[in-house]
Amino acid sequence: MTDRVDIVTFGCRLNAYESEVIRARAAEDGLDNAIVFNTCAVTNEAVRQARQAIRKARRERPDAKLIVTGCAAQIDPAAFAGMAEVDLVLGNAEKAQAGAYAANAPEGRVRVNDIMSVRETAGHLIDGLKDRARAYVEVQNGCDHRCTFCIIPFGRGNSRSAPAGEVVEQVRRLAAQGYQEVVLTGVDVTSWGADLPGAPSLGQLVARILKLVPELPRLRLSSIDAAEIDPDLMRCLAEEPRLMPYLHLSLQAGDDMILKRMKRRHLRADALKLIAGVRAVRPDVAFGADLIAGFPTETDEMFDNTLRLVEEAGLSFLHVFPFSPRPGTPAARMPPVARPVVKDRAARLRAAGEAALARHLDRQIGRTLAVLVEREGAARAEDFTEVSFFGEAAIGGLVPVRITGVEGGKAVGAVVAS
Repeated sequence: MTDRVDIVTFGCRLNAYESEVIRARAAEDGLDNAIVFNTCAVTNEAVRQARQAIRKARRERPDAKLIVTGCAAQIDPAAFAGMAEVDLVLGNAEKAQAGAYAANAPEGRVRVNDIMSVRETAGHLIDGLKDRARAYVEVQNGCDHRCTFCIIPFGRGNSRSAPAGEVVEQVRRLAAQGYQEVVLTGVDVTSWGADLPGAPSLGQLVARILKLVPELPRLRLSSIDAAEIDPDLMRCLAEEPRLMPYLHLSLQAGDDMILKRMKRRHLRADALKLIAGVRAVRPDVAFGADLIAGFPTETDEMFDNTLRLVEEAGLSFLHVFPFSPRPGTPAARMPPVARPVVKDRAARLRAAGEAALARHLDRQIGRTLAVLVEREGAARAEDFTEVSFFGEAAIGGLVPVRITGVEGGKAVGAVVAS
């Protein structure tokens, strides 16, 4: 791959995976002297950052071909086509297609089709992610749910699953490449299988991977919906130590009225019941969560219910989002919370998250953790605890680290000599 082609990625882990597919496609198509922007549309800020990066790139590389793709490009291609800096806009379905970046590619500065018409999950295999210690496998794309705040289904289309056999084959290839950890990722991972013959469950896929790829030490799930943990997945959590004890839940709120107005499929009690159920079968599990602060109509009392959920649920890792109205979503038409209040609530949630993380890290002191080395002196434990360590260890390798303290939001320790 020429070093004159750069991929700039915004947003989620799925985008990071797909950027590697883009990298491979661009190389196959002979793309040269270009920058591809794989955009995110989850917030207005994400779109603004993409537009800013595009303008900066044009100033710094005036002769490069600038290509924009991803969710923001899919949802509003005209906005990016209207930028003088942009040479080509590709939709989410088009960005992974063979020939999309070739000199003889179809005519037109904008190539974005109706994402709702896409029925296939791209059957692409990659041998890993550039400069990453763990590998990601896209098992699912799109979403059939219509949460009132979310624009992503209009960027990703309806839910569609990669066949189990293809997933197992890709995981096997990645294990053969030497990856010690593989992450199953998608837009709505727990809906995997609903569109496949026999409607298999995500838990059945996980069990199949662990059985058929015994050489893989660690399998991890990306963000999952609190409304959907099937019995087979619960069984895997209870019985399969190679399935990592960390679940990042798409909770969004801890107040029932706000959850209903978000059109979520779980209530507060459902989330607490699920967390308690997983802990009962896997005591070493840690939980993270996405939470939105200042959703329209949220009162102080409603916000307090979300704030209290952090401690009641024993969450350790928070992703906090101040509510950002996305044009075209029902929530954008609901009575808004004043922006200063939104910012204050987000700050309070983040502070609660920092306190929860501190409690979690304190519990690690004195333990020896098996960590995956991400870069020199930095690693992640099985429960996703971030670890800074002293000692020699190969990037991408698994090593034991004795935790002796906490510093800068991370556990600190040293490699245990074998």
